[in-house]
Amino acid sequence: MRPPVAPAGWSRWLVPPAALSVHLSIGQAYAWSVFKPPLESALGLSGTQSALPFQLGIVMLGLSAAFGGTLVERNGPRWAMTVALICFSSGFLLSSLGAATEQYWLIVFGYGFVGGIGLGIGYISPVSTLIKWFPDRPGMATGIAIMGFGGGALIASPWSAQMLESFGADSGGIALAFLVHGLAYAVFMTLGVLLIRVPGPRAHQTRQGGRTEEVAAAGPQVSAKQAIRTPQFWCLWVVLTMNVTAGIGILEKAAPMITDFFSDTSTPVSVSAAAGFVALLSAANMAGRIGWSSTSDLIGRKNIYRVYLGVGALMYLLIVLWGDSSKPLFVLCALVILSFYGGGFATVPAYLKDLFGTYQVGAIHGRLLTAWSTAGVLGPLIVNWVADSQESAGKHGANLYGLSLMIMIGLLVVGFVANELVRPVHARHHVVPAPREPADDIDDAATAAGDRKERA
Repeated sequence: MRPPVAPAGWSRWLVPPAALSVHLSIGQAYAWSVFKPPLESALGLSGTQSALPFQLGIVMLGLSAAFGGTLVERNGPRWAMTVALICFSSGFLLSSLGAATEQYWLIVFGYGFVGGIGLGIGYISPVSTLIKWFPDRPGMATGIAIMGFGGGALIASPWSAQMLESFGADSGGIALAFLVHGLAYAVFMTLGVLLIRVPGPRAHQTRQGGRTEEVAAAGPQVSAKQAIRTPQFWCLWVVLTMNVTAGIGILEKAAPMITDFFSDTSTPVSVSAAAGFVALLSAANMAGRIGWSSTSDLIGRKNIYRVYLGVGALMYLLIVLWGDSSKPLFVLCALVILSFYGGGFATVPAYLKDLFGTYQVGAIHGRLLTAWSTAGVLGPLIVNWVADSQESAGKHGANLYGLSLMIMIGLLVVGFVANELVRPVHARHHVVPAPREPADDIDDAATAAGDRKERA
């Protein structure tokens, strides 16, 4: 499938809606918890078992993004969005069959494995294209799209709950809800497939004071194979891992955490208030993706990660010292941390573009997302393991989380140091791809120069 090239006069502002149609769909993954209680009741599952589809989906997101990133760059965004559509929708259809026949392994395979591939390919599918359309504002452009992944649950959660209420929470009702999800998301994602375009040779233009000016994409150009051989890539890998681990540590255990923190006070937190806190965190996650990533266009990527990691550590310290004595302080600090969590995801593609150029930025981004898979295991493991061990030691309330929060502060400090170590990529890693040709992996600059000489 050849990438569709935009005709003359085609507006670049049609690209973000195309990307949003995919990200708002695959963002449903954050709403998986809606299906956990009905599945546990209908199929006799434990809480650990009912989490398997989501956990496998996140693992497959990182792996498919890493291994499929080069194919996304080579075949273009329409191919990638089509693959994401087929896999993500098929995952729901397989899950529907699994629920109808009460074969839970089929739900795990469908939603987790097949759907997880759709998550990974869909997540990175528009990134390279957005950066090429908006070289002047890459943080804002990727923030708009990746905001959709954070906000997808705000749509999917009430929608899924309403379907389960209408269809029933038994295996038949769950199967029907999965079926509707698969078909509806296929239609919605098709809009993005049909709308997406790649820029032509003179498409990097913007309106300035009533006249059209061309925006040049400057900076180094580095292939994906070369990028993973640089210290800059691994410094960013550590940065993203630490930032995501710190954010997901609160997100995964938000409701019980705020309940425990104020369980010994005269005004404990109710179940409905804890649910409202979770919704606020989701909103902060989504707002941070567009707000902080857009800010990075003004103050720079390295500076914004100094904010994410440095101020994030300070927010955790405030929770440790005074969080159990002030609900507003606890909520405010948690909201800031979650906004940094979302902002970190949205800003990292622009950071990669600054360091490695637009040549294979989608493939490089895919490889970097293995940090998400690592953090998705590390964050919940730290918080849950520490809380369980503290409970076994006879502690309760806020004391269950003090040690894990201090560990998060330490991880953010490690990320801060890694960010400080980021420097411009050495020229020996640079390549210059041939114009209008697919971005194949190129081992080094000498190989690229030889190819250009042969074509001449």
